[in-house]
Amino acid sequence: MQAIILAAGMGRRLGELTKENTKCMVPVNGIPLIDRLLRQLAELQLQRIIIVVGYKGKELMDYVNARHAALHIEFAENPIYDKTNNIYSLSIVKEQLQEDDTLLIESDLVFSDRLFPMILEDPSPNLALVAKYESWMDGTMVRLDEEQHIVNFISKEAFDYDDVDAYYKTVNIYKFSREFLQHQYVPFLDAYTKAVGNNEYYENVLRIISLLDSHHIKALPVGNERWYEIDDKQDLDIAEALFADDQDVIRKYYGRYGGFWRFPQMLDFCYLVNPYFPSKRMKDELRSNFDTLLTEYPSGMKVNTLIASKSFGVSEPYIVPGNGAAELIKVLMEQTKGKTGFIRPTFEEYPNRFDPSLQVTFVPQNEDYRYTSEELMDYFADKDIETLMLINPDNPSGNFILKENVLRLARWCEERSIRLVVDESFVDFSIDYKTNSLLSDEILEAYPHMAVMKSISKSFGVPGLRLGILASADKELIARMKKEVSIWNLNSFAEFFMQIYNKHEKDYLKACDKFVAERADFERQLRTIPFLRVMPSQANYFLCEVLPPYTATQIVIYTLRQHNILTRDCSKKPGLDPEKQYMRIAVRNHEDNTRLIEALKLLAKR
Repeated sequence: MQAIILAAGMGRRLGELTKENTKCMVPVNGIPLIDRLLRQLAELQLQRIIIVVGYKGKELMDYVNARHAALHIEFAENPIYDKTNNIYSLSIVKEQLQEDDTLLIESDLVFSDRLFPMILEDPSPNLALVAKYESWMDGTMVRLDEEQHIVNFISKEAFDYDDVDAYYKTVNIYKFSREFLQHQYVPFLDAYTKAVGNNEYYENVLRIISLLDSHHIKALPVGNERWYEIDDKQDLDIAEALFADDQDVIRKYYGRYGGFWRFPQMLDFCYLVNPYFPSKRMKDELRSNFDTLLTEYPSGMKVNTLIASKSFGVSEPYIVPGNGAAELIKVLMEQTKGKTGFIRPTFEEYPNRFDPSLQVTFVPQNEDYRYTSEELMDYFADKDIETLMLINPDNPSGNFILKENVLRLARWCEERSIRLVVDESFVDFSIDYKTNSLLSDEILEAYPHMAVMKSISKSFGVPGLRLGILASADKELIARMKKEVSIWNLNSFAEFFMQIYNKHEKDYLKACDKFVAERADFERQLRTIPFLRVMPSQANYFLCEVLPPYTATQIVIYTLRQHNILTRDCSKKPGLDPEKQYMRIAVRNHEDNTRLIEALKLLAKR
């Protein structure tokens, strides 16, 4: 068995990263791709390794010879790498191809150590590693029959998004027998390059062979084994998260602040959204209007204020919509003056946007981080604050103050001319949620010093729309907020969501009811895990103290590595006991919650 590595390409899409070196020299977490690949090949006892070089070929050869002298490595050069594609690189070594069974590998891959043993242990003589199509994948797709034979290679021109459920992506690791290479592949390679030219891809030859006889090449799905093809900087960023070591993996994932749709197989128990809304009917309506919403400008602030007013039942002068609550939080905190009261642990976006020297912080003195409106009034009574921030339910504790008691706090603030900011982004997850919101003209007018923030991402399950609202009967505050945000701060999809929401409101209420029931069941299940102490919550997450023998970091790494589930270590969050370990676990749908519980139970049995 021999291996042939194609490494002639220029890697233009990687920009400055390939200005001085070829693509396979780009490091992933500090290790160049070629070093990782050659280390993996060194475990296979190959007769030889042939590397086809081109762009920056001399630099690559010098590097490999210096670092991997113990391996039997030969080089072949593609002198016209800038005018050809990989079919020409492969044709350069067509004689060597026919001398032995061959592993054919592209050099821009990073993958699990299990992939080479998988392809070699499979008895099929001609085999391609493939992965079920996912949204991040680009390049060669294939279709398989029931016996895993490749029946077609799908060109980019023939790719059809309506057929993606039937597609597999080639991993670009192949195993070919010497006989197949001698009698099928190389003869077709010669004929194809003579007829079509050298600016093509070697997979086109495989496509012709599969169409003539679909039993020549089989596919082996890699399942959950990790791999990634690196064509651009975004690919590199994702690959570094996928293949980070245990010391760095949490930072790599948490530092993304979302975008986990780029990891389609991963379950995200960090970010907090309603798992039961939008309904299929609402998604269908959004989907049916996709072309229009994508190609038309959204309305300006005046129209979107009117639509927000209609959707959330608050008069236009009292409400401002935002590009997510984050935009409104930023503007609000920039306008907040004087000493401001914060409760910790809490959602850090508010204190992070405010002068630390003016922060007055209340920390509950109990192990569950519970607090009441009375405790807040007692604590802040002599603190000379001008603003008080309340997240209700709070994040990450899940502490919830009943509406009647929040209004008591609002009266107390009114009497002292203290602005009370209530973030009720999670209130629709609370028991009796239908009556817990403060979003009504009557309440806002009764407490003009109060402002109510709501992130639509959370309870409405649409974080990708970036939508939030701030409401207050303080018209001057609302007017100032509108002046500080862009006139086109909402995109058309967010605008349309608000436009159609009311006719889907019954489905939303059903989703909230379903969620409350699921949270109760999930809490019961979490309480069976011996190393978690679960705190009560009225939100869509639970704060859990992690008990020996594990730390929160150990659990996060375990669930990610072993089960592809991302959980949140919040042990270092300000306000939490620094001597203890904590996790915040989101509530997802029943199937996903069960998957996490089963993973934690397996850990408990170790």
